[in-house]
Amino acid sequence: MALGFKLRRRLFCIVAAPLLYALSLASPAQSYPGKPIRLVVGFSAGGSADVSARIFAKRIGELLNATIIVENRGGAGGSYATQIVADSNPDGYTLLWGNVGPLTVNPALGMKLGYNVESDFAPIGLAMTFANALIARNDFPANSLADIASLAKDKPGQINYAMQGVGSAGNLSGELWRMLTGIRINAVGYKGAGEIVTSLIGGDVQLAFTSTTAARSMASARIKPIAVTSAKRDPALPNVPTFAEQGVPNYDATFWYALLTQAKVPAPIIARLNREMHKVLSEPDVVRGLEAQGLIAAPSTPEALRATMRADFAKWKRVLANSS
Repeated sequence: MALGFKLRRRLFCIVAAPLLYALSLASPAQSYPGKPIRLVVGFSAGGSADVSARIFAKRIGELLNATIIVENRGGAGGSYATQIVADSNPDGYTLLWGNVGPLTVNPALGMKLGYNVESDFAPIGLAMTFANALIARNDFPANSLADIASLAKDKPGQINYAMQGVGSAGNLSGELWRMLTGIRINAVGYKGAGEIVTSLIGGDVQLAFTSTTAARSMASARIKPIAVTSAKRDPALPNVPTFAEQGVPNYDATFWYALLTQAKVPAPIIARLNREMHKVLSEPDVVRGLEAQGLIAAPSTPEALRATMRADFAKWKRVLANSS
């Protein structure tokens, strides 16, 4: 009798163990979220990173039936916020609104960081992409990249473009252009977009990189867009050709925002967040709202985001190493 009971108990344990293991994996996703979620943004309120995060957070919070608190933690080009998430509890309640800067450019620049992009984060998925536009004053004697190249050849080193510092989207856009074509133009750094526009209008520089929505709003008697930096035309400037269309093959300076979390967050939670992210970024109202901000919905798998990060790290490291 006792032997039969022990045998039955042993058989029960053998049969039940896989089921209990499966339930233990499923339970985090089933009970998640049970409290407010922090979405950490590495830049101050009002900028593109903040606006995009808030559009996304509002709708995914509704789908999750949870409060999403957008937390702006600026500093060190976004690396401070990234460090916060790397050091957070692996429970899925601290998320990162990641972007090119702290996840690919800062490591490519060799900055001393307290986190390792490969080992400290779990990608959830790419969320959206955006591009820059190359703009000039309307009286600038060039209307295309070919015209600019011709001017730069006649006046080597005398054409300047404005951007927001080394490693910024504008700087990367300009340096990729220089690397692929050998064009001799100079980068001039400014603290913000307002200073860039003032300098361009005042004639201190001949060219500038700015957001596509800013380029659209400024297109007037004084400013003209010349090219967009993405691989495909941007909805904000549908009539403005890309760099590639204007004879710069393999040119693609597309930037992005993505969702990540701490590396040890359970896989079921990551899968749940990815599913809800895809739902949010497929809704027509959300897509239109993003496009009004110069953002393109581009949800991906965690694996695709990891591949994008690795590819961008390699590309921008190569570009920055060739910059002067």
